[in-house]
Amino acid sequence: MKKIWLAALAALTVGCSEQPETRGITDTEVVIGGIHDLSGVFAAFSTPAVRAANLYFDEVNRNGGVHGRTIRYIVEDHAYQVPRAAQATNKLVSRDNIFAMVMSLGTPQNLAAFPVMDRNDVPSIMPLALSAQMQTEGDFSRRFVFGPSYYDSVLAGINWMAEQYDIENLCIMYIPSDFGQEVNQAVIDAAANSDKLTLKETTSHRPDEGDFSGALSRLRAAECQLVAVALAVRPIISVTAAARDMGWTDVKFMVSQAGFHSAVAAAPGNATEGLYGVSAWQDIHTRQDTPETAAWIDSYQQAAGEFPSSGAVLGHVGADIFVRALQAAGRDLSVDGLVAAMETMDFVEPVTGVHVKMSADNHEAASGIHISRVENGIWTPLTVINQN
Repeated sequence: MKKIWLAALAALTVGCSEQPETRGITDTEVVIGGIHDLSGVFAAFSTPAVRAANLYFDEVNRNGGVHGRTIRYIVEDHAYQVPRAAQATNKLVSRDNIFAMVMSLGTPQNLAAFPVMDRNDVPSIMPLALSAQMQTEGDFSRRFVFGPSYYDSVLAGINWMAEQYDIENLCIMYIPSDFGQEVNQAVIDAAANSDKLTLKETTSHRPDEGDFSGALSRLRAAECQLVAVALAVRPIISVTAAARDMGWTDVKFMVSQAGFHSAVAAAPGNATEGLYGVSAWQDIHTRQDTPETAAWIDSYQQAAGEFPSSGAVLGHVGADIFVRALQAAGRDLSVDGLVAAMETMDFVEPVTGVHVKMSADNHEAASGIHISRVENGIWTPLTVINQN
């Protein structure tokens, strides 16, 4: 009887010492989520990003998954609305029990999601947002981003353009959201930290605004030489087209990473010709002679029926980084294991040619700030400013 009791006690002790199951992980599946803008002003980024990510995950799953687990990506549409983003996050975390949030779009939407994610130990992997708050808001150890922030990139771009083109008068048009405010702050600081630059005029706009004639007249009257634009994709095109139609040619416009999109460059009637932009890598249109890039472009076109946009590139790269981290984390998968694996990423991403390198002290996948200009409907590289 004593032996039976001891055996039962030993079995109970072993059972209590086992690690609790990791949310979103089973023997056969990894469940991840993403909150996206599939029907709002930034759908041009989210829709192709989700498509490209799922194409990548489908290929991984067809080949047996990662360590025997397939990847299931559950996507919710927030239409670039913060309340819907918060609702979608609660659904993904509480009902779908996701392991990680991957490539969610929008600065204010991600910031609304972080408290729920932090309480449930859900990491943020490569969000489609580059606000500095993506790393500083909440638990840094659970945040990984594509590259330098809007603030750092826009500030570097303004300083480079001011020197390159002898610019003195600076202006900005922006959405008064967390994203727009960060770009606005970069413009303010660029002027404050320079003896040469003066911030002449500022205009704020609704995300869905379409008529910019009045604002552009104000900026022209202020003799702006460089205008930083922190708007959505369609408004960016409307702004440059309106400036051209009013005959305002002695001005330069520059967009942040949120405007570095192939649809912007290829706007009808060359409406954005001469527009400048900052980004974490160069447009793949200029890398089509690279075999790896050409092969991916071809496979995406066959599957999607269209040339991959900047959003598709982000989706593919984000999925690639996540899968590599899953592979490095091993079969015994946990959040801590995924985080540790992300911090070992060190490879040249084949489609973009960017050196992805992260560590415990650096959660930015890419370090370079690429400056490009629209020429003949394509973002043409001008220079790269290295952060590290």
